[in-house]
Amino acid sequence: MAWLDKLARACAVLAGVLLALITLLTCASVVGRNLLDTAMAGDFELTSAATGIAVALCLPWCQLRHGNITVDFFTDRASSRTVAKLNRLACFLVATAMAVLTWRTTMGCVSAWNSHSGSMLLGFPDWAVYAGMVPPMLLTGAIAMWQAVQGPATRTDGLPL
Repeated sequence: MAWLDKLARACAVLAGVLLALITLLTCASVVGRNLLDTAMAGDFELTSAATGIAVALCLPWCQLRHGNITVDFFTDRASSRTVAKLNRLACFLVATAMAVLTWRTTMGCVSAWNSHSGSMLLGFPDWAVYAGMVPPMLLTGAIAMWQAVQGPATRTDGLPL
């Protein structure tokens, strides 16, 4: 699990870097448009591409830390054993969903590569965005499957991470 943790941390850091670059790009675009009367062509295309990749890069860390929203209303009175089994089932379902998303994103990447599709202004290749999303989705699925098999990790106070 240590190597999954390191990869998830690296993805989270990379997502932060991308989000910082998006912020700088947006600031430069707004300042250029409003103060210098010059527009930055394709800034929204780069922003949308980087945002899609950044969101995908956040998924592994979220799954590793059990950061997904859970509704414990129905399990509030259940035994800890039942809750653990349900958590493992949920992890398995996340792993399955991530496998499907990874597969379909990979197929989208191949399709975009074959059709040479790109953004309207800059011609930024669509396949690059898909390709940037596949590894973190695959990692998220691997983490979720590990959690489904091994059971959720807990902190020293017994609560989930």
